Amino acid sequence: MPVFPKISLRPEVEHYLRNVFKNTELLNAFGLEGTEQKFEVLLTRLSQPPGFTTVRLNTHLASVECIRDLLTEEIQKQLKDLRKCDVRILPHPKLPDVLLIPVIGPRENLARYSSEVIVGVQCGNAVLRGAHVFAPGIVSAPKFMKAGDVVSVFSDIDGKCTRGAMEFQGNKVFVGNGIAEMKRSSIFCSDKPLKGIGIRMTEPVCLSPCFDKVLSNHIFLQNLPSVVVGHVLAPVPGERILDMCAAPGGKTTHIAALMHDQGEVIAMDKIANKLERIKQNAALLQLKCIKAYCFNGTKALATDATGSSTDGPPFSPESFDRILLDAPCSGLGQRPNMACTWSLKEVLSYQPLQRKLFTVAVKLLKPGGVLVYSTCTITLAENEEQVAWALQTFPCLRLQPQEPHLGGEGMMGACLSRDQLKQLQRFDPACVPAEGFRFNPEEEESSQRTEADFIQQANKDTIGFFIAKFVKVP
Repeated sequence: MPVFPKISLRPEVEHYLRNVFKNTELLNAFGLEGTEQKFEVLLTRLSQPPGFTTVRLNTHLASVECIRDLLTEEIQKQLKDLRKCDVRILPHPKLPDVLLIPVIGPRENLARYSSEVIVGVQCGNAVLRGAHVFAPGIVSAPKFMKAGDVVSVFSDIDGKCTRGAMEFQGNKVFVGNGIAEMKRSSIFCSDKPLKGIGIRMTEPVCLSPCFDKVLSNHIFLQNLPSVVVGHVLAPVPGERILDMCAAPGGKTTHIAALMHDQGEVIAMDKIANKLERIKQNAALLQLKCIKAYCFNGTKALATDATGSSTDGPPFSPESFDRILLDAPCSGLGQRPNMACTWSLKEVLSYQPLQRKLFTVAVKLLKPGGVLVYSTCTITLAENEEQVAWALQTFPCLRLQPQEPHLGGEGMMGACLSRDQLKQLQRFDPACVPAEGFRFNPEEEESSQRTEADFIQQANKDTIGFFIAKFVKVP
């Protein structure tokens, strides 16, 4: 059995996606066997974590060299069992504010202990990206588990484990070993709200540094394509920029940093507690040009009835130099994602909302301004089809080349021209070669890889993501 099975989807969702990735344009280009093979690879890749941890540096506070030295020291503490010379921290040649740390694993030969702890699938996903197990994520624990016990941790893929169970024989995936920080009764028999680490991971299947409360003012964990978005938007100091769906604030704070905290970055999100995270992240990174508002982006355009605000939303037409629409989406590009329980109706529900937000964004953008649209999903309907719709609906928009362009071109199937597809940027996990998902510093093959080899792999081995860049012609 492989370390990670392919992502578990509802049958109707998998059928829908299979047809998307076997559309007429793709079949004509690659044939039935080629398209089917690539889709199967995609399903497998989605359940695996990306091969690199991407760390964005807050160059607003310190130099790249200074932060890299601090980060190296911290990682060597955490991975002290490895030879120090093998702990690689790589600068990205196209992204000056990014450091890459290869994930070690998957480690297939770890021992498995008789004491098993079962965690929810989202908790299991987090463990595969370097997190410890926090107590609320624990679903099942041995009857006599006490603090200090060595346990094996498994992810409940189908969500079938009953909370408080003492054992579970259902569909589960091993994510590593750890040491219990709590006894069983403290997890399942306490009246107090659960918080804190329940299992401290000592031997995760995929070994990544844990960044909980580490260099919080200097670094921000982001997926590589999410950092690319900020550079593609290319904000300039002194501009007025809108981040329409901004929570949790990673892209917002990146935009502000790229502007050297000079200008105005408006961040909106309609969910209040998410908005607080934006404010917290801005304060933590000491960025003062960010203004955050709890507001529904579909209503952000002022009308004669609503009037415009002198400060916050709704805003007057053509009042922003650049707009980022990192749209709400089905999120099917996220990794690792070992199980998605969404119905087909839920997956298909985002396209109308995205178009409403996009329409508002076009009207809020100044002539000559730049609009960047992005999602973290793999569907055609939320990506290339939205571009085709936008170009047909808004004659004032023109597609623009992207810099940097680290992903592949857009996917066929939306009747876009070859030149248009080349101007899009799709990060496709299916492009990762089978042998590319392994890194072990103790293996000779891994130790002989060059820095260029690692960068090439890092550009491909990401979450599924999509970026389109438009300019509004006067």
